[in-house]
Amino acid sequence: MSTRDHKDLIVWQKSMDLLVEVYRLVKKLPKEETYALSDQMRRAAVSIPSNIAEGRGRSSEKDYLRFLFIARGSRAELETQLMACLRLNYLAEDDIEFALSLCDEVGKMLNSIIGKLS
Repeated sequence: MSTRDHKDLIVWQKSMDLLVEVYRLVKKLPKEETYALSDQMRRAAVSIPSNIAEGRGRSSEKDYLRFLFIARGSRAELETQLMACLRLNYLAEDDIEFALSLCDEVGKMLNSIIGKLS
């Protein structure tokens, strides 16, 4: 593994952009979702860059890979939650379009890194 810091990774930077976007979106959800869907969405969004950073900070590629898989799972979870907001009519397609595009971009980057390390 190179000595680059996790903050230098585009995938980490994009996942931080996604985190900010999710925090913006959950403010639009109904109050009854404050401790349910919105809480889950925030945790999934935080998990993605956090796991990328933690894995990058580990001493082996095997550990890094394990945390990238966790980040990829959290990304899929977040995408599902965004789609749930759409189906429940909590958010419109226009609202989630940017977040979904970031999810897709982060997912492709994670898949690429995982593929190179596997």
